[in-house]
Amino acid sequence: MNSMKKVKLSPFQIMLIGFLSVILIGSIILMFPFASKNREYTPFIDSLFTSTSAVCVTGLVVFDTATHWSLFGQIVILLLIQIGGMGVVMMATSFALISGRKIGLFERDTLKEAISAPSIGGIVRLTGFVLKGIITIEFLGTILLLPVFIKDYGTQGIWMALFHSISAFCNAGFDIMGSATGELSSLTSFSNNAYLNIVVMLLIIIGGIGFLTWEDIATNKFRISKYRMQSKVVLIFTLILIFFPALYFFLFEFNTLPIGERIFVSLFQAVTPRTAGFNTIDLLSINGVGIIMMMFLMLVGGAPGSTAGGMKVTTLAVLFSTVLSAFRNKDEVSIMKRRIEKGAVRNATTLLYIYISLFLIVGSLISLIEGLPVLPSLFEAASALGTVGLSLSITASLGVASKIMLMILMLLGRVGSLTFIHATLGKVYNNNVSKYPVERITVG
Repeated sequence: MNSMKKVKLSPFQIMLIGFLSVILIGSIILMFPFASKNREYTPFIDSLFTSTSAVCVTGLVVFDTATHWSLFGQIVILLLIQIGGMGVVMMATSFALISGRKIGLFERDTLKEAISAPSIGGIVRLTGFVLKGIITIEFLGTILLLPVFIKDYGTQGIWMALFHSISAFCNAGFDIMGSATGELSSLTSFSNNAYLNIVVMLLIIIGGIGFLTWEDIATNKFRISKYRMQSKVVLIFTLILIFFPALYFFLFEFNTLPIGERIFVSLFQAVTPRTAGFNTIDLLSINGVGIIMMMFLMLVGGAPGSTAGGMKVTTLAVLFSTVLSAFRNKDEVSIMKRRIEKGAVRNATTLLYIYISLFLIVGSLISLIEGLPVLPSLFEAASALGTVGLSLSITASLGVASKIMLMILMLLGRVGSLTFIHATLGKVYNNNVSKYPVERITVG
């Protein structure tokens, strides 16, 4: 061979390799004794699981973050959360912008795919806007949380405010409350603190509505008619997916709580399954119907180009509009008097099939392998695939095979299943102009 062919990676492959690289580096660092409080090595499978959960902003943990990991380990986890929340490509581009390096055309195209931007035009400006937005929101979140944590925990509250601000904004669900309120307690000690509930919920929602929605709000303020159709869909479905689950939780769950606490617990449990992963109530106290509703919310997730995972609210909107079009016997799918391209409908249907299949298969396998009831196993699978981090207290007890399956789900949920398919198989373009003959098949 006279010359080596230069391998050209696609934007999808770069994103996948970037996430895998950060996960591996993080897991190696977390293995070492100085990353844990007891100064002992953490088994590789557990450090890999923690790193995957952090980078994929999931929040499923095999160890309580506050009691197992040292301050150094917690800092590493927080950095992994920040990289995962922003996205590896955006993080790298942000460093390039700060250093003044010119962003090339291929890098711009990769960035467009990473943040689900509609076009390559203005992508660098959008990246700068998003970077400033992330720094500002996380800083404000820290400032707003400081009074609560400093009051209860003194100077340690500064670190706790910063950690939970970034974790909430990135929809990660990691917490460091274990040393103060008990292992794996999350935010249950603040269920009656309206102020903290509101701040954390706002951080979760802002992180989950997506960077393009931010830009619309910043540019057009309250002139909603000027928003992109996608931004309108994201905001409307976000409100729907908060209001109705919160109403259910208020009416049928938590009936023993005082009315004020009941309102905030209901709202928080409606917001957090949208890939955030915190909880202010013991999830084991929720009945089966509530658990199924939470699984649905976990699989839906947030908006495209956000810190959230899941199928995305836009996918749900397209699927809902497709059903409406079928009921009305329309050939085309439309939302808000805008026709939806067939590719989007096809992708939405594909995502639904992939998510439901993975959720059921992995949940069933965990139940069979571990000898656990089906419902908590399915809940665990939905939590991993939706990058949520909520659990019915089974994560720490799982074996290696189950952890590996959950890690794969977390990765798929964060980078996107279609992105993973394009990265591993490549995009297939059908250039053959001939078409197969049509034959009728009865459906339904």
